[in-house]
Amino acid sequence: MKLLATLPVGSRKIELLQGDLTLPDPAHPFDLLVVSAFPNDYLPTPGSLIGALHRSGISVAELALHRELDLRTHFSCWLSGDPAPAGGAYRPTTAAEPALAPPPFKRLLCFEPLVQGDPPEVVGDIFRALAPILGERTDLRSVAMPIVAAGDQRWPVAAMLRPLLDAAIHWMRGGLPLDTLKIVAHGDTQVREATEVFALARSAAAADTAAAQTDEDFDVFLSYAREDSALVDDLAQRLRHKAPAIRIFLDRKNINVGTAWQPEIFESLDRCRKVVALFSPDYLASKVCKEEFNIAWARSRDCDREILFPIYLFTAKLPTYMSYRAYFDCREGDAARLEGACDALLAALAPGL
Repeated sequence: MKLLATLPVGSRKIELLQGDLTLPDPAHPFDLLVVSAFPNDYLPTPGSLIGALHRSGISVAELALHRELDLRTHFSCWLSGDPAPAGGAYRPTTAAEPALAPPPFKRLLCFEPLVQGDPPEVVGDIFRALAPILGERTDLRSVAMPIVAAGDQRWPVAAMLRPLLDAAIHWMRGGLPLDTLKIVAHGDTQVREATEVFALARSAAAADTAAAQTDEDFDVFLSYAREDSALVDDLAQRLRHKAPAIRIFLDRKNINVGTAWQPEIFESLDRCRKVVALFSPDYLASKVCKEEFNIAWARSRDCDREILFPIYLFTAKLPTYMSYRAYFDCREGDAARLEGACDALLAALAPGL
């Protein structure tokens, strides 16, 4: 592959390259390959990355039969197992076939949005999908992807690359554990358009002189589903009764989920000492709630202190990366346990109150 440009994001970086994502290149290694597909449709069409992988010996359809992690319900994606196990998705050659190079990546992430939307929403969901996976896999720190939907789906390069870069920059600045993102253009036409968009994004990032928000204007950010408002209001009242000076961020406004990243959420979460995530079925069904959880989780990793304070409010099938966290079990809205959670939260906030 040929490196065309680099965009620094703090100590991390985004690279624009030209080349073939199916071929190993020691000069440009990566751990995780992102492909996109319609739900349960892995047909290796000639102009798609799935088709190119098939020609190189890797069957995405076969990988889908042996998923290592299935997050399609909550994050519209799944993670493959090893793409080159003996007799697995990496097709062995016969004496009549030319030798195939081994896969150039450790895992494949297939993004299958259940609801098709405009490009900004689609590319934003890719980074929402990456968050729970990169958080659990310390061996996946470099990610490569094509200019999503600019192949068979024929979206204009600029329409896809602008929101893709915008989302990548803000998620990486927010603490997403991603060292290098490689965006690979294919063909001279894609390269020309992508180079122009990338140059503009790099200039805009370099000119961004806004100081990072370090002041914490609130003690607690309550991350909850609107359907659980009654119990959340009760929780807020309990906290104010016990600590009258506590500063609580209780957001009631609608947030536009059709964008690549949510500036309102990033900025609000940056201003809070603790983020109380109130797990419930409605919480898991809310894109905004999962966005808040993932951003708080990324911020915790970036600042090396625990920001999240999960409370299990109502029984739900929690994704693995959420259930691994220590949470206060207050199912099913148990008043006595909520009282105990309030005490524990206030103890964690002391002596700042």
